Amino acid sequence: MNEETVTFVFEQDNEPSPGGSLAEGQTPMIEIRGLAKSFGSFHALKGIDLTIQRGTVFGFVGPNGAGKSTTMSILATLLAPSAGVAKVDGFDVTKHPHEVRKRIGYMPDFFGVYDQFKAVEYLHFYGASYGIPKAEREALIPQLLELVNLTDKRDAYVDSLSRGMKQRLCLARCLVHDPDLLILDEPASGLDPRARIEMREILKELKSMGKTIIISSHILPELAEMVDEIGVIEHGQMVAVGNVADIQNRLRVKRFLHIRLLDRLEEAEAYLGDQPFVNRLLRDDRGIQVHYGGDDAEQAKLLEGMMAAGFRVVSFSEAQTNLEDVFLEITKGGPADE
Repeated sequence: MNEETVTFVFEQDNEPSPGGSLAEGQTPMIEIRGLAKSFGSFHALKGIDLTIQRGTVFGFVGPNGAGKSTTMSILATLLAPSAGVAKVDGFDVTKHPHEVRKRIGYMPDFFGVYDQFKAVEYLHFYGASYGIPKAEREALIPQLLELVNLTDKRDAYVDSLSRGMKQRLCLARCLVHDPDLLILDEPASGLDPRARIEMREILKELKSMGKTIIISSHILPELAEMVDEIGVIEHGQMVAVGNVADIQNRLRVKRFLHIRLLDRLEEAEAYLGDQPFVNRLLRDDRGIQVHYGGDDAEQAKLLEGMMAAGFRVVSFSEAQTNLEDVFLEITKGGPADE
């Protein structure tokens, strides 16, 4: 790759830089107020509000067409909002896009790669585009390749890499200028289980480095232990924001009970359907699953009542809901096309 033959041109901001005058930690990493985006008569975003603090790993959840990619594209300065304000590190994405781009690493759900580049050349290209001197790139790029487990592929051509390797290479590309914020739009989409695990471990490492990360939905069930907060968006509106436990409590989506019986399954199903706090029932070959909204005392009463009614209960167990359960409970409506 002949780096000296490439010229890079960046747009310049002519207005003062408000974010630069703020003390470290004084402003949120992401601040969105009344954000709206329309495409003709279709309203992709309908005035959403969202604040994400520094160092947070934020899970952005929603069905296809809910507005996740639109929001992320606006934060990445790729789309202009129709109304409202979006700020990254105190900089308005519309007024100061150049300052915003310095601070973000954006990984879209579909991305282009330069197939005829080697992996190391690919990262040099993007490092040069950010104005990083060659000597610094020579020291930085081996570290990035090691972080994403691609050291042994440094001289492999991009088009020879598997999908998972390409995803990790693009994540390294997002990190080449050491951004404070990573915007990752479904980074595990299309990956096999092993590649998903590798991606999860890399994101854990980035979290430990203090990066702020906003990541959309499909990898979330596997990342529940590292997500600090989630935001659920549906039909262009934020319907819930907070940590998983708070949202579960607010929605009374606390418990799934699994009850196994020796016999009388149909009678037990009818009995349970008449009990308080029982929201849904599902029979399977292992017993009855109960979506239950009561607390511990009510759960104990339910078991006592079943025993008093003569049901021969083999097991009565509880499973805490996860991010998928929360997502399905909140977004009961059908998906829309974005």
